[in-house]
Amino acid sequence: MINRTLIRLKIVQILYAYFIRQNNNAEAAEKELLFSLSKAHDLYNNMLLLMVALARYAENRIEMRRCRLQPSEEDLHPNMRFVENAFIRQLASNEQLEEYNKHAKLSWDDQEGYVRSLFEKVEQSDIYKEYMEMPSSTYEEDRELWRKLYKHVISADEELDGVLEGMSLYWNDDREIVDTFVLKTIKRFEQENGAQQELQPQYRSEEDQEFALKLLRKAIANVQEYQQMIDAHCHNWDKERVAFMDRVIMTVALAEIISFPNIPLSVSFDEYVELAKAYSTPKSASFVNGVLDATVKDLKKENKLVKD
Repeated sequence: MINRTLIRLKIVQILYAYFIRQNNNAEAAEKELLFSLSKAHDLYNNMLLLMVALARYAENRIEMRRCRLQPSEEDLHPNMRFVENAFIRQLASNEQLEEYNKHAKLSWDDQEGYVRSLFEKVEQSDIYKEYMEMPSSTYEEDRELWRKLYKHVISADEELDGVLEGMSLYWNDDREIVDTFVLKTIKRFEQENGAQQELQPQYRSEEDQEFALKLLRKAIANVQEYQQMIDAHCHNWDKERVAFMDRVIMTVALAEIISFPNIPLSVSFDEYVELAKAYSTPKSASFVNGVLDATVKDLKKENKLVKD
């Protein structure tokens, strides 16, 4: 599940804190990186569990209404399509999700008020209303309901970020990337896989974890050299006014460009310019791009870098 875009973001965040602190400890930074990445996988599983929590809330509400002293006809004979949705039942019984939850102990039980509020928004959506009015539904239509609800109602909910922040501070910057993996997971569900449907693993391969650790180590070990390269190409900028985040982003970028010959320059440039756009100043993207481009040209002239 954890891709290299997320890894780069986490390393920039870890390195930013590492450089600000006194008595820096590289081993502690590595542990913090791995823990932070594991929390992103927690968020992925927690968002899957949020969908299950919504369906369970709907089912419990139906049972409570049936038990009223004077239940209405609708209370006694409710529309069960949402709670009997084949996709959400399959997700609720997923063995990987259940096993993960046993160890991580993730739960929406303490967020009953939010789950209720979110379900009410689901219930008011045209997506939900159109689905509930269908005379019948296939597995594919059941799955598509949840894909649409997740994309247009759940992930778009304005209250969600605040709720997640209260559950873990590590989740602040992970939502956008994690949401893409939740949507991919929904689309990949197949009815015949039942409870054995595979979810996203924490890492796609051992290479991604190795990439994360090597990139962090190279950035820390060679920071002085990289900073000299950066300073050499800040002629038109007041070095004291260069954003600290820009320096961190360029340090990680140079560690990747120099230490990973198989990663194309265009990929590295695009990734770190996007990080500058998202996490630094309005002028940072063009500045980071310009400094990296000039540095790479010098490295090539000196035969210290051979890659396209």
